[in-house]
Amino acid sequence: MAMNPVGWFEIYVQDMSRARSFYEAVLGCQLQALAMPEGGEHPDMEMWAFPGQPDNAGATGALVRMPECPSGGGGTLVYFVCEDCAEQAARVARNGGRLHRDKVSIDPYGFIALAIDTEGNMFGLHSMK
Repeated sequence: MAMNPVGWFEIYVQDMSRARSFYEAVLGCQLQALAMPEGGEHPDMEMWAFPGQPDNAGATGALVRMPECPSGGGGTLVYFVCEDCAEQAARVARNGGRLHRDKVSIDPYGFIALAIDTEGNMFGLHSMK
């Protein structure tokens, strides 16, 4: 793998305006609205991305407001970069975890799968194919 293993993170929030103001003020940056896929599974979802550059080290991510995703403890979801996230998703149960969501398109941003590790932590797998 040529990339660092963590490729994306999400911080779940209940009040996007308040959360955006907080992070923009604390980090001294401007978050950018991410377009949601038309006809997507969560039409009321809202995402604002932290700034990042593809060639820089480290991962970027977004604040996410989605009704069924509570904020607070456990409110951060780390995504690991994969060639094809279906391959890693297939390994989850074999290694003591469980799959929360099979590979699904997040067009135009690629594909994700969600899994729960042996300690009960949810994490994401992301790929472009």
